[in-house]
Amino acid sequence: MKNKVLIGILLFFTWSCVQKSYKRTVVFTLDVSNLKNIKTVGLRGEGKPLTWDNDLAMKPIKKDSLYAISITAMTGYKFIDVKFVVNGEFELQNKPNRRVIFNENGVTNYDAIFNIEKK
Repeated sequence: MKNKVLIGILLFFTWSCVQKSYKRTVVFTLDVSNLKNIKTVGLRGEGKPLTWDNDLAMKPIKKDSLYAISITAMTGYKFIDVKFVVNGEFELQNKPNRRVIFNENGVTNYDAIFNIEKK
């Protein structure tokens, strides 16, 4: 009987420690008008659907000027770290990643200019 109670207590604490996940959507818009000869524009980051190994391709809204992508994920985190990539080159070399803080309502809009830090 003691073993069953002990197992029950352990299971309770194991399951109750799981962080609650929320559906989060981020709409990224990137201004690349300060660049020339744009072939590819992408986003890399931490957590699915992003990865630091491969670009998630962004779509042109205004060719050679403005690109966008919307990503949705289930996460328990309150933020995501990202960097934009143009023609295979990371922005903000030797600088911290961009940290996008999620809106509590589930949809976050993030506007950026390539290689320029937000203040």
